[in-house]
Amino acid sequence: MLVTIPAETVVSPDPGVVEGLDFWRTLPIKQQPEWPDPLEASAASAEIATFPPLVFAGEVDNLRTRLARAARGEAFLLQGGDCAETFAGATAEQIRNRVKTLLQMAVVLTYAASMPVVKMGRMAGQFAKPRSSDTETRGGVTLPAYRGDIVNGYDFTPDSREADPRRLIQGYHMSAATLNLIRAFTQGGFADLREVHSWNRGFAANPANQRYEGLAREIDRAIRFMEAAGADFDELTRVEFYTSHEGLLMDYERPMTRIDSRNGTPVNTSAHFLWLGERTRDLDGAHVDYFSRIRNPIGVKLGPSTTPDDMERLIDRLDPDREPGRLTFITRMGAGRIRDALPPLLEAITRFDATPLWVTDPMHGNGITTPTGYKTRRFEEIVDEVQGFFAAHREAGTFPGGIHIELTGDDVTECLGGSEHIDEATLATRYESLCDPRLNHMQSLELAFLVAEELAADRERGAQPS
Repeated sequence: MLVTIPAETVVSPDPGVVEGLDFWRTLPIKQQPEWPDPLEASAASAEIATFPPLVFAGEVDNLRTRLARAARGEAFLLQGGDCAETFAGATAEQIRNRVKTLLQMAVVLTYAASMPVVKMGRMAGQFAKPRSSDTETRGGVTLPAYRGDIVNGYDFTPDSREADPRRLIQGYHMSAATLNLIRAFTQGGFADLREVHSWNRGFAANPANQRYEGLAREIDRAIRFMEAAGADFDELTRVEFYTSHEGLLMDYERPMTRIDSRNGTPVNTSAHFLWLGERTRDLDGAHVDYFSRIRNPIGVKLGPSTTPDDMERLIDRLDPDREPGRLTFITRMGAGRIRDALPPLLEAITRFDATPLWVTDPMHGNGITTPTGYKTRRFEEIVDEVQGFFAAHREAGTFPGGIHIELTGDDVTECLGGSEHIDEATLATRYESLCDPRLNHMQSLELAFLVAEELAADRERGAQPS
């Protein structure tokens, strides 16, 4: 059971819990919008504090257990979804397509790894985005930067770009609607293993994807064997599916934080899992202090400049009790740097008495801009970073525990390459992202089959975590 603690509350049955939870307010904070009327923003936060939780403490605890298994090398995390969700994109069709893509990928990875795959969407809350600059200039006109639909609009007009606290309320309702549909899809038969695999058979039958046809046939034979052996396919029509987003906007995250009445600990009920980006993981900053006090499993993005000392200090702040499942390190090094930057961190982790889950984000270190102005990524560089991630773990004797990618279930043209051979001229055909480019449905499945090959190779080698 969860009880609501409004954002402005400073007393409770355990005053120290709430006072400590709000210590972040005294610290430097980054990546927050400038609200035209701070009182209106406070009112919106107070209203959100009265809304029901989106996720529950028991679900959060279950995810920590699942991620602990992955950290020990007994499961694999698949985390994916939009770079930045939009209110307009919260349609039944687009949500279904993202869930469908992740389910298809998970089937392939589960078979290849011979272990459970934890399924997690960048969904139902990924509405806020960090920006490298507070403003954007076009044609001599300077306006506030677009910070995601939960803050302001994308259209380059003064009215659209003005931060609007009422969008916080809309963000909550959009998240609730999205999560409601996710639960229906994953619990109501849509996730039937046999149906999901039939979608993958169609993908592998495409002549462009013939290299994956053998693996698809193997999975097909395994499913037929399960049916013949009397497997309970009623149980295989439902899957666990968790939600996640970057915990960025404190006017939203704080009021969604509730105190679990079973044990008095704070739980962020906006998502099962939240992560810190490189722009907000300052050890003396507000975000790290807040994240250190909530019970959710949390992630931290690590770029190529991360040192072992940085990593140890993050562990000390965010996972002082060294609990598997609490802390996930999401590496985003870039294809050209991961083979040099990751090994020192993997070597050092053995000295810190910690068991973080290691996940690769092969997207954010590989961005480029074309001469025509499109932000994009090359599929082969994304694959190369994944391969470098696995290679570094094999060398270190540690476990490559997951993959974190920006994807859509739609047939967009935002990333170059893949079996569809998307080139620079093709990008304009269907480029829809308002922030960073995403893998489309076909590219996502192709990446899943390639990751499956890495997992299968590790399985054949008998690779075990240190």
